[in-house]
Amino acid sequence: MSRSNLVKNALKTAFPYTIPIFAGFWFLGLTYGIYMNISGFSFWYPMLMSLTIFGGSLEFVAVTMLLGTFAPMQTLIMTLMIQARHLFYGISMLDKFKGTGWKKPYLIFGMCDESFSINYTADIPETVDRGWFMFFVTLLNQIYWVFGATLGGVLGSMISINTEGLEFAMTAMFVVIFLEQCFKEKRPYSALLGIGASILCRLGFGADSFLIPTMLCILLVLTVLRRPLEKAGEPA
Repeated sequence: MSRSNLVKNALKTAFPYTIPIFAGFWFLGLTYGIYMNISGFSFWYPMLMSLTIFGGSLEFVAVTMLLGTFAPMQTLIMTLMIQARHLFYGISMLDKFKGTGWKKPYLIFGMCDESFSINYTADIPETVDRGWFMFFVTLLNQIYWVFGATLGGVLGSMISINTEGLEFAMTAMFVVIFLEQCFKEKRPYSALLGIGASILCRLGFGADSFLIPTMLCILLVLTVLRRPLEKAGEPA
């Protein structure tokens, strides 16, 4: 297969996986762009921030940071707390990113929650180049977000809409991805362990501080129980 056909095949395979992301990013990006506009920023801000930061939760919080006093250490700590989950994403993708060549730096930069979910769980056909597939998943998702955020910034001064509740679209999407992954496994022990760890840490640390302890707990449990889980997942 020629290089051009290889690239086209990867793009054609990756695009359907990103359609649900487009639906979510369209609404959230519009919301973010409008939010930036009503906070006093022109459309250049959401466009450039979505290009360079590309972290939805952090970009929403960054609006408050830009409007507040200059506090670099507080901003650094807040950023690490919000985006700390990407450390675990990176560890999980170490093997998958091997051999991707020049695409690897962009795959690392653009690894948002949604791109990680697709690239980690997708069953990529043997005829499709894995590196190009992950590259296009990442690129398309960022294009959706940048386009939505920019359009929201442009339209923010022209229309007035109630955006309350639109953020739930991404929560619903992750629930669907989680359920699909559970259905693929005959014995979803790892999913049940994750749910149990999340509930325990939520009760122990509270709603505002349970995310990082939950990830540490899941990492520890899965590391300790790795071999038993692998044996339990083998076909009878």
